[in-house]
Amino acid sequence: MQFDLSKAKDGILLVDKPVGWTSFDVCAKIRGQIRAEYRARDEKPTKRQLKVGHAGTLDPFATGLLIILLGEATSRAGEFSKLDKEYEATIHLGKTSTTGDLEGEMTNVSNRQPSETEVQAALKQFTGEITQIPPAYSAIKINGQRAYKLAREGKEVEVPARKVTIHSIELIEYSYPEIKIRTNVSSGTYIRTLAQDIGAFLGVGGYCKELRRISIGDRVL
Repeated sequence: MQFDLSKAKDGILLVDKPVGWTSFDVCAKIRGQIRAEYRARDEKPTKRQLKVGHAGTLDPFATGLLIILLGEATSRAGEFSKLDKEYEATIHLGKTSTTGDLEGEMTNVSNRQPSETEVQAALKQFTGEITQIPPAYSAIKINGQRAYKLAREGKEVEVPARKVTIHSIELIEYSYPEIKIRTNVSSGTYIRTLAQDIGAFLGVGGYCKELRRISIGDRVL
């Protein structure tokens, strides 16, 4: 897959991240493209020209907007880190996942089918300022180490709770066992955790099956 670097403006490139790629994969691929372009001109890029970063990680199973920063623009990452974000997500009911998404180990919880009225009521419960406990399989640092690394090593991970704001949740479609939603959230909100909490509130369990980031602040794909 090639990324269209000509669309970068002021060192900012909006990328539609494909499923299966890490945010680091995208940065590495773009860095390789930059090297190849200079090589084709028989030139060698400077370290500054090879600087590639991103402004907000997307999980490998997720797709959508990844803001890539090139060269001197990498210093602007902080400008984007606290911006609100909008997502579309599919919550699969009836099971839980160790990772909160379809890549984890699944556990069957319940085959009860909540009504749409119950689903709407659940979504209202998670609108506004709420408390979340981010997933153990996350990039949050615990005593200097990434939580997901500790979790993969089989170590017990205690991630502290945090306050986040769910500005809105819209039910797009409900066809058991899947709930499709569109949500606008504050920085630091984990949609995987939101999916798990909605499933738990309904008493049937749930995990995030699909996730797509639509916007970061006023940046839209």
